[in-house]
Amino acid sequence: MWSKVDAYIRKYNLLNNNDLYLVALSGGADSVTLLLLLKEHGFNVHAAHCNFHLRGAESDRDEAFCVELCRELGVELHRAHFDTRAYADLHQVSIEMAARELRYNWFAQLCKDLGAAAVCVAHHRDDSVETVLLNLVRGTGLHGLTGIKPRSEQTMTCGKTAQEQSKLVVLRPLLCVSRAEIEDFLAERGQKYVMDSTNLEADVLRNKVRLQVLPLLRELNPAVSENILRTAENLVEAQAVLDAVVDKYKESNVLELSELEKYGSSEYIIFEWLKNYGFNGSQVRQILDAECGGIVSSAMGYEVLKDRSRLIVEKTENYPQGAGNVTSRPSKRVVVPEEGTYVLQGFGGENTENMRFKVRKCAVYVSKEPHIATLDAAKVHFPLTIRGVEEGDRMQPYGMQGTKLLSDLMTDLKMNLFEKRRQLVVVDAQGVIVWTVGLRTDQRVAVSDQTKEVLEITRV
Repeated sequence: MWSKVDAYIRKYNLLNNNDLYLVALSGGADSVTLLLLLKEHGFNVHAAHCNFHLRGAESDRDEAFCVELCRELGVELHRAHFDTRAYADLHQVSIEMAARELRYNWFAQLCKDLGAAAVCVAHHRDDSVETVLLNLVRGTGLHGLTGIKPRSEQTMTCGKTAQEQSKLVVLRPLLCVSRAEIEDFLAERGQKYVMDSTNLEADVLRNKVRLQVLPLLRELNPAVSENILRTAENLVEAQAVLDAVVDKYKESNVLELSELEKYGSSEYIIFEWLKNYGFNGSQVRQILDAECGGIVSSAMGYEVLKDRSRLIVEKTENYPQGAGNVTSRPSKRVVVPEEGTYVLQGFGGENTENMRFKVRKCAVYVSKEPHIATLDAAKVHFPLTIRGVEEGDRMQPYGMQGTKLLSDLMTDLKMNLFEKRRQLVVVDAQGVIVWTVGLRTDQRVAVSDQTKEVLEITRV
């Protein structure tokens, strides 16, 4: 069996003789085999055992077995005891998730303390097959059908506070062998191991797949496990091609839908692009079916907007509250009582965060720069207010006779909803919107031949 495992290790460049590795040792057949193989073939290993105190005397039996096995092998053993049920209750997670988080957080801390390169776990070929079937039953994307990977990295909490995190490298050298091969290996050596009685119960979904579904599938085709894994390997190759396509768009928050037409089908690319912002499959389909202007929100605090032939993603707070004509929430206001420099805080977003406005009076001139407004100082009444656009806002754009709704003005300029939400206005004490920032000044306060002094407002 070692020749197969050794070839697998070399194929994926999993281990080298110069590093220290942890072996996650439960005392079961899989982890015992992994520890024996790595120890006997010259790798520098320590063992790590977790007692989750979930199975009473059986949990203590497993720990005692691991202690004795490591003593016989001359392997240093590290042990941890967890109150798993209390952790699950505190964090509102399942027992299985609690055990996983406790185990891998401890592994991360132990690797950091010992200078270990990675933790080796004993997932085997049948585990990968079960994972594919479980993901298929639950509903999954392409990633979920590629099985368990020989190497993965996980970000774990490895200190006393949640802010202390570390990358944990997880290696799986036994993915190339089956459970039957493992049991045969141990039987030939006369090597004992412990049995977790809960693995024989069909009340957990994975156990049902292992004990009921897979035996039935093997009746239909004895080679079902090999065929599933071969399919998973093919999907890994397909996934790599698709990932290369998706990587072209990951750094942008704008996705041009017309550009994706060359790939024939765009929904998968859109899903992979949006999932990084917390969107799920049903939300992707929702936004694709939406009319222009449709918005969907994710649990991570992002919104995706369908704007004509493109999708745009932004943080929810990237605009002043109350902005645009899509909400009635009151907007935040910055009052400008006199000349000076004013820093806008709390508006959020890359285009407004810590934006400064300089307000001063100067000699008469007319600005042609969009970030500078020049107004007739005698016609503008302090205090000024800087805020987001609100429903019903109107102004008389420079050069026009009548007033116009700002919502219509922004639509005429083909601004998308996110841009409308971010749009700021400057309002004087008489309620006149003297400047729609960066767009238009108001005709009623425009510089004319009679102007003696200009009020200059600069957006920095």
